Amino acid sequence: MDWKEVIQSVESSRKLLEALWNLDGEAVAKGIDQAHREISVLQYNDENSLSCTINLAFYFAREYYTVIRELPTGKGFADICFIPRKLYADKPAAVIELKWDKDAHGAISQIKEKQYVDALKDYHGNLLLAGINYDKKIKQHTCVIERYHKQ
Repeated sequence: MDWKEVIQSVESSRKLLEALWNLDGEAVAKGIDQAHREISVLQYNDENSLSCTINLAFYFAREYYTVIRELPTGKGFADICFIPRKLYADKPAAVIELKWDKDAHGAISQIKEKQYVDALKDYHGNLLLAGINYDKKIKQHTCVIERYHKQ
């Protein structure tokens, strides 16, 4: 059996995670675009479809993180959170907010305004805030990433 495509997908996912860690929003957006083309979701027309694509694209993150979808925050739900496993406590946690036909910067603002990071009660240190938007007119993802320190 030829595992070439599987190996390439895992490698793409690893590079995507590294781009997130490096705050390279452009590379993250390109990686998600690539994953979207490869996954071929029948109806890519809402935030749930986007969430499925993001989770598959970041498959490699499970090596380092517990991945939680729709984490209750008290003021809403954080779409996706990466919480470092104890063995990888040196890795930053991440809060990812998804938007559909809106704005990646607006997603970051929502994370801050609704204080989504407070849901990570037991986590202190470096966090990454990522806003990901899909523009259905131009069929392209955008991503903005910020570093955040939680006391």
